[in-house]
Amino acid sequence: MITITVFERHGEVAGFDCSGHAEYDDPGKDIVCASVSVLTINTVNSLEMITRDDVEASEVSGHLICNFRSQLSEGGRVLVDSMLLGISQIQKQYPSYIRMKRREV
Repeated sequence: MITITVFERHGEVAGFDCSGHAEYDDPGKDIVCASVSVLTINTVNSLEMITRDDVEASEVSGHLICNFRSQLSEGGRVLVDSMLLGISQIQKQYPSYIRMKRREV
């Protein structure tokens, strides 16, 4: 199962942690894992390259942790909201493979 923990600070997203594997299908054929990976990694890359928001991210073997060092710009918030929307839509379609939770930090 993929677990996405959304970190919140004072009602705003402050980062996220994405870990685990969906195990929906064999490696290389797992559309659930691939979809979540594309959304999360592209969001981090977009935050760094397009918005220039101050992002700290590390990825090791299927585990991505991303923290926002300061409040996100308007564009950054749109990117993160879009990622969360995409993940929630995947979760609705494949509820046994993805769990999303929120945690105040």
